[in-house]
Amino acid sequence: MRAIEMTATGGPEVLHLNDAAAVPQITSPTQIKVRQHAAGVTPIDTKIRTRGLFYGAQPPAILGCDGAGEVVAVGKQVSRFRPGDAVWFCHGGLGREPGNYAEYTVLEQAEAEHKPNSLDFVHAAAAPLALITAWEALFDQADLAAGETVLVHAGAGGVGHIAIQLA
Repeated sequence: MRAIEMTATGGPEVLHLNDAAAVPQITSPTQIKVRQHAAGVTPIDTKIRTRGLFYGAQPPAILGCDGAGEVVAVGKQVSRFRPGDAVWFCHGGLGREPGNYAEYTVLEQAEAEHKPNSLDFVHAAAAPLALITAWEALFDQADLAAGETVLVHAGAGGVGHIAIQLA
């Protein structure tokens, strides 16, 4: 499998193509295997590349939290997806699990959603982390309700423009 690996901490020069990366396999009955069509590049990816991985992990590592692709295999207890389904998700890339700068990824079915038909794979892969962040800030933390007013600072940024739309 081809994957882009972070081989050390630093700038973009530490990202290298590995044509022989291990293909991830389903190890839990509730996991899905996805053939990536697109991977998002977010600020967390660049911060991890320059500052280092979480969970005590060391390079080499595959970065990329956001992704979109097609389900190619499912575990025995998967009920939400079947091979051929288009999905988008935020999973991996922090150091514990491989990220999405790769041809394939494996994740729990609960971490994926059906890709909206209105989005192609590239646009779908750009959204999950920013969307989750905006949602959690507005509804989980601020408990925003219908009829309330909200001020979104930096509304032109990745999270801010989504927060405005959600609000």
